[in-house]
Amino acid sequence: MYNIDMSRPLAGLQTHTNTVVCFIKMHSDASNFQLNSHLSTLASIHKIYHTLHRLNLTEDVSPETQACCSRAMPPRKKRRPTAGDDLSAKKSRQDNVYRKQETLQIQEAEAFSSKRCLEWFYEYAGCDDIVGPEGMEKFCEDIGVEPENVVMLVLAWKLDAQSMGYFTLQEWLKGMGSLQCDSTEKLRNSLDYLRSVLNDATSFKLIYRYAFDFAREKDQRSLDLNTAKCMLGLLLGKTWPLFPVFNQFLEQSKYKVINKDQWCNVLEFSRTINLDLSNYDEDGAWPVLLDEFVEWYKDREMS
Repeated sequence: MYNIDMSRPLAGLQTHTNTVVCFIKMHSDASNFQLNSHLSTLASIHKIYHTLHRLNLTEDVSPETQACCSRAMPPRKKRRPTAGDDLSAKKSRQDNVYRKQETLQIQEAEAFSSKRCLEWFYEYAGCDDIVGPEGMEKFCEDIGVEPENVVMLVLAWKLDAQSMGYFTLQEWLKGMGSLQCDSTEKLRNSLDYLRSVLNDATSFKLIYRYAFDFAREKDQRSLDLNTAKCMLGLLLGKTWPLFPVFNQFLEQSKYKVINKDQWCNVLEFSRTINLDLSNYDEDGAWPVLLDEFVEWYKDREMS
């Protein structure tokens, strides 16, 4: 029998076991160190990403980095306003106030001003309270309209002027106020509107009736023939094809004046009677002036 000493193998086994345990412990410590280092790196990347995001530079960060940050960290909470944000908001409010002030100034400039209108009147009236022939000539020149243009008749109607070639202070302020014009520029911009008024049948009839009293001498009940022909040409010359013939009739007639009834019936005649006069009723309530015109016209056509 041999005596076997078991103490040595057991000591070797113990030594091996201790070595394995030590190795496992070292490997575990290394793994923990790597994990902690990785998490620290991710936290740093996340911090850098959100810093770039606030500076609008996130396009410089790679998609992999963004994905990594989004997986590693929770969504960023809503940022509280900073002092810089407060300054920006304050500046924005100030800009809005300035814009509103500019808008109000523009509106005030566009709004009608009685003071400006009065000053404008005295540019043509001088020391008097009426715009006379000389001032009227300058006024027409400034607005770019000939005195004999029909738009001046419409303007006079708007001002309810009582005498041809004259505008009183009261007529000016009332009429220009209704037009919302207190300057030459504003009136120029309103000329197209004044011309368009003639296209309305009701307004045209009112202007036509107004023209008779506007043009006649105030101590006369009728309009002298020459003035009547001029006013008829102004109002009907471009719209009534028979006007040239009617004007010839007036020139060769015995009439020296035109009364208001004759004046008003000429407009009705021009609107309702055919150009060949086929629907004219000689037994109608037409004035003798028009009966004579129809007879003269037919005789002229026959000859």
